Amino acid sequence: MEIRGIVFFDIDGTLIPSMSSGSFLASRLGHQRQLDRAERRYATGELTNEQVSVIDAKGWRGVRTAVVDRWLDDLPLISGIETVVAWCRDKRVEPVLASLAWQPVSNSIARRHGFTPNGGPRVGVTDGAFDGTVAEHFDEYDKRDKALELAAARGVPPLRCCAVGDSRSDIPLFDALPSSLALNAGTVAQDAATDTLDTTDLIDMLPWLEAWIRTVG
Repeated sequence: MEIRGIVFFDIDGTLIPSMSSGSFLASRLGHQRQLDRAERRYATGELTNEQVSVIDAKGWRGVRTAVVDRWLDDLPLISGIETVVAWCRDKRVEPVLASLAWQPVSNSIARRHGFTPNGGPRVGVTDGAFDGTVAEHFDEYDKRDKALELAAARGVPPLRCCAVGDSRSDIPLFDALPSSLALNAGTVAQDAATDTLDTTDLIDMLPWLEAWIRTVG
């Protein structure tokens, strides 16, 4: 079936509204306070995503991958995801995750809710347990480039893609696409997006998606 378009969804702050997935996992891993401080410094530009990833990955050392996979089933996601994904499938639009969240997070959300996972940083794994190193770094420019690579592989030009996000990590992708929605976003992301929306239910973005899909044809 030919794809009409692609919607790229951010995870932290967008599909997970109350906290970052990293903070959620760090609370169980035992280093939440340290990570939250690092993420605040990233948000203000004091740290790079690579630096935050190194700090976070150390807290994963020795934890089995299966344990983290079970924890991820409890991620507090925004309401309405199933309805929006169903809309995408009905309109022949592919819902793709574009995020700086760790790959196990993207893979879990994709598996449970029907998104396509697409990159992200990786914690190193040895003998079925995380080893505390960053096996693959992934920043906001990698996020943009990976999204555009996937679109090209699908034969979908950027003109038929849009993005939904909330923070400065979304700006390079927003800048690369004609349509973007700053969802429950800070000022920096709002200024970079073509539209904004504050809501506790993802279903409320459907009118925006309907308007966007009419421009795709």
